[in-house]
Amino acid sequence: MPEYLAPGVYVEETSFRPKSIEGVSTSTAAFIGPTRFGPLRGEPELLTSFADFERIYGGLDKLDIVTGAPQMAGSPPEVEYPTETVDNYVAHGVRAFFEEGGRRCYVVRTYREAEPAPGDGSPPTGLEALSVGTATGTVPAPVTSPPSTSPLGLTLVARYPGAAGNLRVAFLPVVGRNLLVDAGGTATLRGAEVHDVVVVTSTASPPTTTETFYDVDRNASGEFILVAADGSTQAVSGLNPTTDAVRRLTVTVQFERPLNRPEQPGALYDTPEVLEDFTLFPADRRSLATYFNEEAPSRRVALQVPFYLHAEDLAAGGAITGADYARSLFALDVAEDEVAVTQCVMDGGNDGQQSGVAEYEGDTDSADVQERSGLKAVEDIEDVSILAAPGYTARIGAEDVTSSRILGVQGLLISHCERMRYRIAVLDTPSPLTPSEAREYRGTISSTYAALYYPWVTIFDPISRRELNLPPSGFITGIYARNDADRGVQKAPGNEVLRLAIGVETRINTAQQDVLNPESVNCIRFFEGRGYRLWGARLTTDDVEYKYVNIRRYLAYLERSIDEGTQVFVFESNGPALWDNVRRTVDNFLRNEWQSGRLLGRTADEAYFVRCDLSTMTQNDLDNGRLICEVGVSLLRPAEYVIFRIGQKLIETGG
Repeated sequence: MPEYLAPGVYVEETSFRPKSIEGVSTSTAAFIGPTRFGPLRGEPELLTSFADFERIYGGLDKLDIVTGAPQMAGSPPEVEYPTETVDNYVAHGVRAFFEEGGRRCYVVRTYREAEPAPGDGSPPTGLEALSVGTATGTVPAPVTSPPSTSPLGLTLVARYPGAAGNLRVAFLPVVGRNLLVDAGGTATLRGAEVHDVVVVTSTASPPTTTETFYDVDRNASGEFILVAADGSTQAVSGLNPTTDAVRRLTVTVQFERPLNRPEQPGALYDTPEVLEDFTLFPADRRSLATYFNEEAPSRRVALQVPFYLHAEDLAAGGAITGADYARSLFALDVAEDEVAVTQCVMDGGNDGQQSGVAEYEGDTDSADVQERSGLKAVEDIEDVSILAAPGYTARIGAEDVTSSRILGVQGLLISHCERMRYRIAVLDTPSPLTPSEAREYRGTISSTYAALYYPWVTIFDPISRRELNLPPSGFITGIYARNDADRGVQKAPGNEVLRLAIGVETRINTAQQDVLNPESVNCIRFFEGRGYRLWGARLTTDDVEYKYVNIRRYLAYLERSIDEGTQVFVFESNGPALWDNVRRTVDNFLRNEWQSGRLLGRTADEAYFVRCDLSTMTQNDLDNGRLICEVGVSLLRPAEYVIFRIGQKLIETGG
């Protein structure tokens, strides 16, 4: 309360309006499952396009899932893992989400490490301590001078495990302009900085393999000097600007991601990604050592730059200079006025075993958000409203449709949504199933926070150029988002076209849906002249009050909106003034919902009520700091059965 201590006029600002509640977003999805690449821990990144997914988690190419123990073969012995090629269901699901109308999603990658190769039983160290399945590569040592010194042994390591880490990396040094100038009869460098890496050449000829790399430094008098790798120095003032040239070396890094397309034999790589203008001095913020460090300089680099220089190998070199890096990477080409490309092919990465219940569940004991994995990693992301795991029902080998893995993952999705309250799980049936098998499978589920969809959807695969059957959850989450944007979350997400569909795995007719629909199996059907449509909107429950998908999702929308919009009232004085403020705030929000046609009722009184007074609270509630507000809403349910009664009308004649 302000104090008034001296006579005068006091002007104060105040508000007579109740607090407003803003409706929350309901169209943000989260996907979980194996991908070709990407982080395994920490809070996932928000994706707004499929291009974002490709940069971080790889493309649509297939996965090579390890199916057995490693074997030693070849000479010298090499580790070989028996694998089975499977479709990349999460990638296809995310693509379908965006194509069907989704705009924002998160992806949580699961990865189950393959069994390590046989060893001598000693604990792994150095590179061996990395996760099994992480690709590595050694930069080949070029011919450099002086011959008495050896280059650093540089090892490249994939930032995350996976076969997509088997990169092809090229270092392309760029020879800059001549920095040596004549300043009043004395040679000096113009535009150079301490620790620049340079090469001294003749102005009449290009660099050759006999040249020496130098670090630029200054002596006690402040004059530029050139320091060679062996510690010897050369004064810049002793060079001749007429015949000598001092050129700065910078580096362009180019890497190509591998593709996995069994129908196209041979090693295939994606379009090269190019990163330009790196310096060589290790402490520079734009140097190779800083940018390609295991501790990435930024989150963007950690997500989008797929490899780093192994720290232990660098530390073994002692006091590393920019010239050391230059000698390790570059060999000057005599034939051209350029530097020869130093290329490294990484290998050893694999896609691990089939993810199980433990990988989907994630770490349960980690208190650090950045160390969480699986479903635990999305618990703190508040804007997620839809959860899907495309591919968890895909069977490898002779796995049964009710295997412990499939039912276990399904149970995790449902329990996660029930615990988080404001989310719904989009579930898939296994493939392939007949309608009767789908009906039987539905019997394994009962929840008001989940919806089951059948059958799988057929698309034209842009990778294999063939037809491909996919789990429906990716398409359905996109339809949810499109329905919310076009009509509103209060409308049941049914009678919506699947834009990418060119078929379904199993054609469903009306008689078959007569059996499936009462069991809450939402079908995808083909209608002549109307395309492939989602023809069901029920939850997997026998609770009539929560029968439809839109009831659960709209209630979650109301509850979460009111939850977030009324946080300002916590710790306010619990009396009639606060009760009136709470009542007006919620009433204004619900009135807007009713006027927008989202609630059932011809009048506001028919559509909803809000009570917050002594009729909803007792003295015991007040003594314990509880404010209780009761809200009732009349929700819109879908017109599942549109019935017209038609009969013959007789012509009445006058008397």
